[in-house]
Order: sequence, then structure tokens, then C-alpha cells
Amino acid sequence: MLRLSDLLQLATDHRADLDLQVASFSIGSREFGGQHPPAIMGVVNLSSDSWYRESVCLSAKSAIQRAHILAAQGAHIIDVGAESTLAHAARVDEAAQQSALLPVVQELANAGLTVSVETYHPTVTRACLEAGAKILNLTGTRHSEEFYRMVADHDAALILCHVQGDNVRTVGDFDFGADPTRMLYDYFEREIELATRSGVRKLWIDPGLGFYYRNLQDSSVRIRHQMGVFLNTFRLRRLGWPVCHALPHAFECFGEEVRSAEPYFAVLAALGQTDLFRTHEVPRIKAVLDTLALW
Repeated sequence: MLRLSDLLQLATDHRADLDLQVASFSIGSREFGGQHPPAIMGVVNLSSDSWYRESVCLSAKSAIQRAHILAAQGAHIIDVGAESTLAHAARVDEAAQQSALLPVVQELANAGLTVSVETYHPTVTRACLEAGAKILNLTGTRHSEEFYRMVADHDAALILCHVQGDNVRTVGDFDFGADPTRMLYDYFEREIELATRSGVRKLWIDPGLGFYYRNLQDSSVRIRHQMGVFLNTFRLRRLGWPVCHALPHAFECFGEEVRSAEPYFAVLAALGQTDLFRTHEVPRIKAVLDTLALW
């Protein structure tokens, strides 16, 4: 059971990291990071394999409609993806991803919404940035410098995900290391240096807690790891950049109340000083953050 004494011990052990400031930057008319309030990223899934049924949109029209609803509910960013991260999901090639994504990205960008695209394909990235996407949610590691240069060339922002593999669809067993937070720090330190050298000036780091590693199928192991990373997020701020978290589901614990899982994890992520919350449950997360802000 998580207790106040556990939080006190964590704060005591890493007292020097508690009040670190991170970079701020603007996308459109909104400022992110720095001392600005946390932001919310709403999810639109264009893949029928995505398990979170409420976020699945099987046509451009329904995806555009959902995006506008999410923005009205409080989402500052709309994250659009055309391939599920589930291990058994069908692969979607670059041409099919572009066919699904581009009409949605163009329409939302023209409407003034801030659009993020989740992909690990260079061709999809370039096409979506040219269509008006302002953020790349990068879920792969191959040819990373090519992605970084594209982001920089379009004055876009980057969500730099931690992925132990070529991309999110090829991950195997997760290597925790002696200290998972230290392992994440070392990974991001290397990639941030490459990204900023390539000209990226707007970025979040994302520990990738929603990815389906083979040795994290045991719910107790996976959820304990996720909780630990959320609470230790403030230690990653020493890297100087804001942190994004994709909120997980913990179906094994929540069962039929699975839509309450993301709000629960949002509390832990907020305590860890998360800057951007990626969620399928925008109004619930907004309510959680608004309530915590009253303290």
C-alpha cells in the first residue's frame, strides 16, 4: 500500500530535485513547460485495433468530430495515430497511415487545433508536418536524427519517447536497470543532445509507460513499475525539459471501472510533476488537475 511515509522518503532521498525548472516554449498561442500549468493531450485513434473503444474513430469525419469534442472538454493538444501499439494489432504501412492521417491533420490544423501525430515512419512524419501537424510523437528509435531534423525544419515540437527497440511494435523484454529512473535519465540525456544539436527547440520526454513489453504482462509488476516512474518523474526534470506521460489503464485492477484508471494514475503523475498528460479521458483528467490545483 502506498503511504505518505513512502512519499516523504522519496522527497527526502531526492530533495535537490524537488524544485527544478524546465524549459518553456510556445506552440501556437499557448505556452508549455516552465512554470505554466500542466497541459492535456487528448487521443484520437484511427486504428480499429486500439483497445480503448471510446477513442477509436473509423472515418475522418468521426475523428475530426472527436477532436473538436476533446478540445471543448479541455484538451490543449490532439494526438492522432493510425496504428495501435498492441502486440497483436495489424501493421499499418506508410501509405495507409498517410491516407488515414492527412485529411484529419489538415482539417484540424486549418481549424486552429494543435495536432500531434504518433508515428515511427519518416515519410508519414514529413507528410503530416507539411499538412500542419505541430508535434511529432515519436515512438521509434531508428534514424532518430532524421526525425529530429524534420521537426526542426518545420519549427515543430517533439515528444521523445523511451523505446527499448527499433519502434513500439518491436519491443521485447523491458530492461529495468538497477534504478529505472536513472536508466531513463541516461537514455534521454543522449537523445536530447542529438535532438538539440539537430535544431529541436521544443520537446517533451516521455518514459513510454503505455508500451507492451513482454515481461510486463504481469499486472503487479507492470503497475508497480508505472507507479514508481510517475512518482519519480520530478527527477527527470534535471534534464531541463518538460515531461509527458501517457496514462495507462490497469484493467486487471479496475475491471469494469477501467475508465477510472487514468484519473487515478493522473494523481500520481501530477504528484511527480508531470507537464503533459496524454489521455483518452480528457474531462476526467481535467477535473483531477483542476482539483489538485486548489491545494
